[in-house]
Amino acid sequence: MPRPMSPIIVNLIYALLGGAITLVFMWIGYFIFNLFTPINVAQELANGNQAVGSMVMGMFIGIGVAMGLVIGLSLN
Repeated sequence: MPRPMSPIIVNLIYALLGGAITLVFMWIGYFIFNLFTPINVAQELANGNQAVGSMVMGMFIGIGVAMGLVIGLSLN
């Protein structure tokens, strides 16, 4: 009979997988956002456009909060 894993190890694995999934969804969100906007987001960020930076920051915060809720609620 296999020994059950420690809850600390299980939570660490959930946190690492959740972080990786969140980063993937942030990349996908940024890619889709860049497709639908008439500007080149990367170029505007390189030029120091703070409005575009604030938009991307808001998008990343929104995706991060949503993914955090999904991952956190799946632990219960």
